[in-house]
Amino acid sequence: MIFKKIVDAKKYKKEIIKAKLISTEGSVPRDSGTFMLITSKYLFGSIGGGQLEYTIIEKAKKNLSYPSQLFIDGKYLNSITGKTFDNISPINGKLINKVTFSQKEDVDKAVAVARKTFESGVWSRAAPAHRKKVILKFAELLKKNGLELAVLDTLDMGKTINDTYTADVPGSIKNVRWYGEIIDKVYDDIAPTPYNSLALITKEPIGVVAAIVPWNYPLMMAAWKVGPALVTGNSLILKPAEQSPLTAIRMAELLAEAGLPEGAFNVLPGDGTTGKALALHNDVDCVAFTGSGEVGKKILGYSGQSNMKRVQLECGGKSPNVIFADCENLDTIVKVSATAIFGNQGEVCSAGSRLIVEDKIKDEFIEKVVKESKNMMPGDPWDPKSFMGAIVDKTQLDKIDGYVQQGQKEGAKIAAGGKIMLKNTGGYYYEPTIFDNVKNNMKIAQEEIFGPVLSSITFKSAEEALKIANDTNYGLAAAVWTKDINKAHLMAKGIKAGSIFVNNYDEADLTVPAGGFKQSGIGRDNSYHALDTYLQIKSTWIKLTDK
Repeated sequence: MIFKKIVDAKKYKKEIIKAKLISTEGSVPRDSGTFMLITSKYLFGSIGGGQLEYTIIEKAKKNLSYPSQLFIDGKYLNSITGKTFDNISPINGKLINKVTFSQKEDVDKAVAVARKTFESGVWSRAAPAHRKKVILKFAELLKKNGLELAVLDTLDMGKTINDTYTADVPGSIKNVRWYGEIIDKVYDDIAPTPYNSLALITKEPIGVVAAIVPWNYPLMMAAWKVGPALVTGNSLILKPAEQSPLTAIRMAELLAEAGLPEGAFNVLPGDGTTGKALALHNDVDCVAFTGSGEVGKKILGYSGQSNMKRVQLECGGKSPNVIFADCENLDTIVKVSATAIFGNQGEVCSAGSRLIVEDKIKDEFIEKVVKESKNMMPGDPWDPKSFMGAIVDKTQLDKIDGYVQQGQKEGAKIAAGGKIMLKNTGGYYYEPTIFDNVKNNMKIAQEEIFGPVLSSITFKSAEEALKIANDTNYGLAAAVWTKDINKAHLMAKGIKAGSIFVNNYDEADLTVPAGGFKQSGIGRDNSYHALDTYLQIKSTWIKLTDK
């Protein structure tokens, strides 16, 4: 019902805004503070019955705006310099709002506040049970405000409301809740030392953490960092991508409401210069980054130029999806393979962008994938029936189209797609595109496009498939499809990647670490292993003597 009302509202070109219930007149009394989404024509998001009076709607609308400011020491603020940047929706190319552009002066202020809070011990030395309580409260607030957060992500990034509301928001809640639950189950150790000594091995928060997150999963990627970084007792500065700052800014308010102390969480919207200032700062102890390999390399350099801060990187991928002729249920594999590259508009670091198919079934497989791609065309992101939404901005749209043109120049054949779509919307949309006859040395097979572009490569033997799969600078993910268990194990052992999927693609669970080999990253997100980024180990020796 909510989805339908969103779609109906968009048909009438009405902007969606968030309202907080102030009071009711001539209606069943409702608790103040309840949130709902409204347009001038519609009200949706249940408040438990009754009607909100027209006068109340009008009163609320006058005080509404999308989140736009940086957040430092428990307060929303403008930049010290007063600078802002335009936040454009890729859905229609229109201005959403002007967002505070955090400068170096703001970075210095946020770091100083985060350091002061950390050293005070109000959060860093709080009992794990207390931190657990706060983080679990935060998870509940994410759930309570889930529809709003989904709308903000869709508006900001252009992905479908179906993805944000049914996948991204629940996934973010689950992540935060999981780390809240685990923290009082992390034990220190006592080493097996000689009888006259005692060696304690303890885990301590690392200090001030800067988390720099991408635009493809704005809320979820923030949650991946926020959960483990905060629950371990660190002070955190979150720098969202300039293309998608809204949910990160809103997150600050929810964490404050959950009871997180002032200064323990700060948000600095901005561009690469903001991230650079954080990565170079001598009082930042750790940078946790998800994004491109190019930027990841720079952050490593900034660490060396400054204080040798710890760096955790989850960078790009050019993941091989290897299909052997002996695989079963070809139609199912086709659907999974198409989803692996066209899901989220192809803007996924682990996307199965290289389809490596055995020659015996190549023609049949490509024909089926082309047919399946026709069911995955981009559409209105507000329509829950749309499989693909908009590309995040015009720069990325032009980059995708540039790679498509380059692929044709290099001799690859377009089997489907290859065009910019829905230009009349003013937004940025690209057709699911499939290249056949690709050689693995072509740019479209070697470089991360980060869009709905699939490169098909043919092999004749398992040895050749393994060689092609590993012929890349990346090592984030890979998939192997075969009914031969021996072949599956040998391929899984041989492929140099952090996640190997056998007869599936992109399975995920919070209990399993995510990260890459080679230039796909350093360290891991998710699971107990993610805590390693945000904790440091101390060994304390105690000499025991008989009196």
